[in-house]
Amino acid sequence: MNIVLSTLNAKYIHTNIAIRYLKAYAAPEYHCELAEFTIHDPTLSIVSDLYQHAPDVVGFSVYIWNIEETLKVIRLLKLTSPNTVIVCGGPEVTYDYDQWMEKVPEIDVIAIGEGEQTFKDILRAIDSQKDYSSVAGIAYRQDGQLRITAPGPKLDLRVLPSPFRFAEDIPHLANRVTYIETSRGCPFSCQFCLSSIEVGVRYFNRDAIKDDIRYLMAHGAKTIKFVDRTFNISRSYAMEMFQFLIDEHVPGTVFQFEITGDIMRPEVIQFLNEEAPAGLFRFEIGVQSTNDLTNELVKRRQNFSKLSRTVTMLKEGGKIAQHLDLIAGLPEEDYASFRDTFNEVFALRPEELQLGFLKLLRGTGLRIQAEQYGYRYIDIAPYEIVSNNVLSFDDMLKIKQTEDILEKYWNSGRFIYSMEYIVSELADTPFDFFQLFGAFWEKQGWSRIGHQFEDLFTRLERFLHEILKVDTSIAVSLLKADYLLHQKFLPRKIWWKSVLPEEELKEIYQLLVRSPELLDESFASNGYTDRTIRKQVFITKSAAKLEEDLTVTADPGYLVVQYAPGEKARQYHLSEHVFDSVCQ
Repeated sequence: MNIVLSTLNAKYIHTNIAIRYLKAYAAPEYHCELAEFTIHDPTLSIVSDLYQHAPDVVGFSVYIWNIEETLKVIRLLKLTSPNTVIVCGGPEVTYDYDQWMEKVPEIDVIAIGEGEQTFKDILRAIDSQKDYSSVAGIAYRQDGQLRITAPGPKLDLRVLPSPFRFAEDIPHLANRVTYIETSRGCPFSCQFCLSSIEVGVRYFNRDAIKDDIRYLMAHGAKTIKFVDRTFNISRSYAMEMFQFLIDEHVPGTVFQFEITGDIMRPEVIQFLNEEAPAGLFRFEIGVQSTNDLTNELVKRRQNFSKLSRTVTMLKEGGKIAQHLDLIAGLPEEDYASFRDTFNEVFALRPEELQLGFLKLLRGTGLRIQAEQYGYRYIDIAPYEIVSNNVLSFDDMLKIKQTEDILEKYWNSGRFIYSMEYIVSELADTPFDFFQLFGAFWEKQGWSRIGHQFEDLFTRLERFLHEILKVDTSIAVSLLKADYLLHQKFLPRKIWWKSVLPEEELKEIYQLLVRSPELLDESFASNGYTDRTIRKQVFITKSAAKLEEDLTVTADPGYLVVQYAPGEKARQYHLSEHVFDSVCQ
């Protein structure tokens, strides 16, 4: 029997852990081929690939991000290979499975919930040419009528075979994200999340997980992301895993976790700040809202002061990058309240702040309560809302404009100096800056014509001048620094119009060759000559001195950026008064 397990990932770098668990569990009785694609691949190309496997059974792993494209594949596959049995599983079809069976007659069976045992039982039924009535936890048709079987017992995760030991995956480990789970379930009941439906938390075998991680690192895995809904729900377990990863990690490997911020104890953070190598860990922390009423309505228990303490301590440690999440559109969170939420969370200065929009997922409490809160939403995946009783579509559009600029200018990490200064000194609040700039961006029609890297700088400069109407001299100086420090080599093109006269530039070069200690010993150690300095140093006017801690001091002079081979660009400041006094 030819069996194919397939899915459409959001991006090429992603891998699907679900179909690998199914493959591992089905063996050795059944051999399954893996066939992964992306949602951007042409439907005909995907079907052609699947068709060439001559499959008797194709199992699809289905989520909100791939359901629409997956259905196109299923319909065309059934048209070209009508005898192929099509099985679907995953969170998107686990709920409202009766509607999916009615809507998509090309689907033969839906596995409801946890799929390892269920999929193997489906294969046994097909192989023995029996009906599906003995298979627990499925939806299927018999004589044209929908049939549902009762779910079976939960699996003992401690004995599941490893999904990471397939030879065909080894060549791709270095270039893709590897997902790993050490537990299933979530102790919380957030009504917008599917994890709230499963009661309790079950753990995998710790030693087996550690062996898998050793195997993955030994075979070149670079990014390993834990998909546990709350990795640190057990402090002792989290500490054990953190210690293991610190002790045995391979340099260059990064581990990502979903962390609940307000339950992380200070002593754990102190341990990580002291023991973890910089860059080894990356934390994703869901904040969603700081509105107490909103959190109460969605049954989300959260202590924002403790969460803030966690984020602040981790940031001060400087070892772990943090990604914080917000959700716009939660119950009773109007525009003004969401503005407050954004500003409170942005004040923590996470490396990334993701601004998402509420999606009414099938099976969640909020979807069931949609009418109560006046939700209007798009009834195809990903079921994103367009308004509710306190947030108009107009408000949603403004928040989307905010999100667009947040991604371009904060989360991109390209505007380290300028963003901090602008949101702190030039705008009423960070939210107001991102929203006003987003509205300006949209009004100019820039969202429809795309942009080059240089455009990000010129458009921001224009916004500051035309909308905020502020003195832009310091801001532009910081934008110059961000632009120059982003370059790997001495830039051949700059976006600002004013350049130093050749005579003035020559005079500065000569001064730095004669007295490089005016900048610092590091710069002086390069031993620049009249010839080499022009090849590795860029100089431009600046109205401010920049410090490593992002503080800015008004100090007219020159921004000096050094591009040493094999090193990151470094910036220095030569004060105008120092230059004048030395030259005189």
